[in-house]
Amino acid sequence: MVIYNKPILELVQFDKCDVPGLIELSASVGWDYDENEIGTVLSSGKIFGHKNAEGKIVSSAAIIPYDTSLASIGMVIVNKNYRGMGLGKETTKKCIESVSKDTAIILIATEEGKPIYEKIGFKTVDYVHKYLCDNSKTLSKPFNNSDVIIEEFSGDDINEILTLDEGAFGEKRSLFLMNRIRQSEKCLVVKDNNGKIVGYGLSILGPINLILGPIVAPNFQTASLLIDKLSSKHQGKLRIDVPSGNEEFMLILEKNGFVKVSQPPIMVINSVNMPIRNNTLFGIAAQIFG
Repeated sequence: MVIYNKPILELVQFDKCDVPGLIELSASVGWDYDENEIGTVLSSGKIFGHKNAEGKIVSSAAIIPYDTSLASIGMVIVNKNYRGMGLGKETTKKCIESVSKDTAIILIATEEGKPIYEKIGFKTVDYVHKYLCDNSKTLSKPFNNSDVIIEEFSGDDINEILTLDEGAFGEKRSLFLMNRIRQSEKCLVVKDNNGKIVGYGLSILGPINLILGPIVAPNFQTASLLIDKLSSKHQGKLRIDVPSGNEEFMLILEKNGFVKVSQPPIMVINSVNMPIRNNTLFGIAAQIFG
């Protein structure tokens, strides 16, 4: 009789010392998490996962709690040699258990992960549209809009940005947003003719793409202006993840060389609906942040 030994695995909470191992795990599945991105996740939330007997990280899942009653799960990864053992389900459950039972939790699922999340109790409530552009030089001139001025972020603007983001995203997320601004390549604000801030946008320089988001604007024309300003002088690939309901904006992206490569589902647990949003969110921060 052949006896197969089950690998010895330990479920732990990761810290800054684990960043290299998390980057290696991410790269093993073709994801482009780098030190800065994982640093923002660790500063804003928690990452759990499994280590094998040699101390190698073989799974991960992150949860980012926001200010009151919402959290986001992402970075759910399992090393290909350890799949089929329930590690993804176990790490996701650990994330859920780390917040209060009345916290609504949102995640954007991969095709492989969706059945696992459904077994845990997540329900699909919407979709996000992932767009890539191979060369930022292909972007055409945006709409002219003399009613707004786009300026660089000033620390004095933070409260207005937090308020705008809360209305757009459906939850206040102070700690995450301040960490994300610190990470950003550019942070721009949109002001009307009275000097009131009516929108903002971030760009995040990753190892493969310049990530555009969050993009919060009063209309798709202003969102297009933000995209143009955030990507100016960047030579390389762009990425933006657009929430559903922004068809006119997505048409502009497609006319400017962006290609929709996937449409992953947004799933929730401990709630039956998406957070209430005011239709000003044109680009999310990243799929891990909901």
